Amino acid sequence: MATTQQDLEVDPTLSDADAIAGRSDVTVDAREGGFWHSRRAMGIGLLLVLVAMWLLGYANGAPTDQLLSLTVWGVMLGGIIALGGVGLTLCYGVLKFPNFAHGALVTIGAYVTYTVIQVLPQSEPIWLFSFGWELMAGLLVAIIVTGLVAVLVDRAVYRRLRRHGSALVLFAMASLGMAFFLRSIVYLLWGSDFHFFYVGRANPALHLPFGLRVQADQLFVFALAFVLVVLLYWLLVKTRIGKAMRATADNPELAQIRGIDTERVIAWTWGIGGGLAAAGGVMYALASQLRPDMGFTLLLPMFAGVIMGTIGNAFGALVGCIVIGVAIQLTSAFMSPAYGPAVAFSLMVLTLLVRPQGLFADK
Repeated sequence: MATTQQDLEVDPTLSDADAIAGRSDVTVDAREGGFWHSRRAMGIGLLLVLVAMWLLGYANGAPTDQLLSLTVWGVMLGGIIALGGVGLTLCYGVLKFPNFAHGALVTIGAYVTYTVIQVLPQSEPIWLFSFGWELMAGLLVAIIVTGLVAVLVDRAVYRRLRRHGSALVLFAMASLGMAFFLRSIVYLLWGSDFHFFYVGRANPALHLPFGLRVQADQLFVFALAFVLVVLLYWLLVKTRIGKAMRATADNPELAQIRGIDTERVIAWTWGIGGGLAAAGGVMYALASQLRPDMGFTLLLPMFAGVIMGTIGNAFGALVGCIVIGVAIQLTSAFMSPAYGPAVAFSLMVLTLLVRPQGLFADK
């Protein structure tokens, strides 16, 4: 790619990575392209969809306090989906291909934590939570191990494709094959049976105002998702590696010209994305159970939330996944919960029709 002198002239007060990552901010087209494809139209449409779900649940006989509790539970479910979705959107933002193996990383993180819990002696539950300190230790180990697995997968498969200049469709097909391979590893190591982190431990609900009933574990899940997203935002904006990741996502060729080691940036991206996927898997297993296909079950809601919130935008992924989680929970008031993935798919299609670039896209 030819690079002119004008391309290399940047604000001297900015670092190289800042200058490259900030180039797109200067050229953003502020025009929305008509009301029906605007951010406002999409926001109003999503709000109307959630209100319609409330009304359908009420018409089906669900009391107001139950619908309110389902909404809060949906926010907690959205936090779980967001932990995986943020890692998914981060990898897409830098590598520019959909990683269908991301769901398998979610599963691996949950099972690594399960193994640590079985090895360590069980402690008394923390506060009103259903888990003890051994789960926190397992979570930390799972984040590290799953991040390393993600980096090894990149080194073994995706880096070879990058060196040969392969088309993006080959990356997508390779990730699909890797998803089946990693799930097979889970079956070989842990079997096909369902598991629980804890058996027989009470997980009482907290009775809040307006008839709300929320488990302490659900509050922990959402708090963890929020904290991790904030930390990721801080890393992307304030740290050198974060600025290098933004620069690589915006223009990898120019990033290399300015001296950024893009392979090192990609390794960091896979490690962080895998760690976030592990956190999402642990929280999902804590709220339900461990099974080998749990990551695959979460894959469609994760993609739906990422597309809704704008691919490559961490905060957008959090908001989009929360909307998906609330919608899945509310529809359980008037239809079978088994249709949850169909709800996520329908909202994804609605997003693609109204605003395919997502809710938080600048252009």
